[in-house]
Amino acid sequence: MNDRENLLLKPARAVGIVGYGVYIPQYRLPASEILRIWAGDEGGAPVKEKAVPGLDEDTITISIEAARNALARAGIDAQKLRAVWVGSESHPYVVKPSSTVVAEAIGASEHIQAADLEFACKAGTEAVVAAMALVGSKMGDYALAIGADTAQGKPGDALEFTAAAGGAAFVIGPAENALATIAASYSYVTDTPDFWRRQHQVYPEHGQRFTGEPAYFKHVTAAAQTMLSQLGTTAADYAFAVFHQPNTKFPQRVARELGFSKEQIETGLLSPVIGNTYAGASLVGLTAVLDIAKPGDRILVVSYGSGAGSDAFDMRVTDLIEERRNKAPLTQQYIERRIEIDYATYARYRGKIVMK
Repeated sequence: MNDRENLLLKPARAVGIVGYGVYIPQYRLPASEILRIWAGDEGGAPVKEKAVPGLDEDTITISIEAARNALARAGIDAQKLRAVWVGSESHPYVVKPSSTVVAEAIGASEHIQAADLEFACKAGTEAVVAAMALVGSKMGDYALAIGADTAQGKPGDALEFTAAAGGAAFVIGPAENALATIAASYSYVTDTPDFWRRQHQVYPEHGQRFTGEPAYFKHVTAAAQTMLSQLGTTAADYAFAVFHQPNTKFPQRVARELGFSKEQIETGLLSPVIGNTYAGASLVGLTAVLDIAKPGDRILVVSYGSGAGSDAFDMRVTDLIEERRNKAPLTQQYIERRIEIDYATYARYRGKIVMK
């Protein structure tokens, strides 16, 4: 675009997060277990452990739990929702939407817009952008945006250390009823094939080191820098920043290069303890920030999805955060609610043992 003044996506009506919710499965696989099986306990691991879904959990059940928590904080009836959008790269069905199951389970009306979204790890934030547009255009007062995944990595592959499960849901509504307003969003995308999975492939493939410089860093940095430039802000203007976290090192490096301190990102950096929840990663990190943020705090959120693209958001916490925060379980409570499992149990739960 030549018009550099119109790169940000700003809704005609001011909007924000009215309610938010999270869900993280209780099972945890230590990275040391993966090392024990595939590397003989040698080498390092990119995370401490990761969240693993139980036999009765999938993207839909995670989305439902997160959505119920978001509605509890929003304090609105599900019948008031005009859209339910579920972003994920691990929808249970190839042909059959997750969003319709979620909508009915939470008690939403049949007179609703529902859709499943995909864009690797930024599927959840693109649902937020869509919800901003619907509410901002006054097509509806409330929309539900969800990012959830039960990601898998090929046994022994580097992805297996981080591919985890979890999700977050956000009720987007008018700014006057929001616990955090969203001033604007910005999206930056290119055709960068760093990560892919074709139809009928069980596990995704990735471009090894190619996933770093031309993929993650280029897109996250471009999205963040454009947002800051367009708003005339710097890292010092934000109390918190949340970056997509495929591992621990990537978000730390990009934060440092953009001028953010360790203190600004550590609250939302959850990958070391629950792994990469893919479409839910940056959004789950945001829920952890909202759990402790104070009125007036400004938050920068930047997601990343392989393929590739990033969504950036500028948010500001309102006084309503104090009265709504404790109406649903906090993110840290889900993190602390853990049951450690071994690799054999993990392999069973994730269907990695195939009998022929």
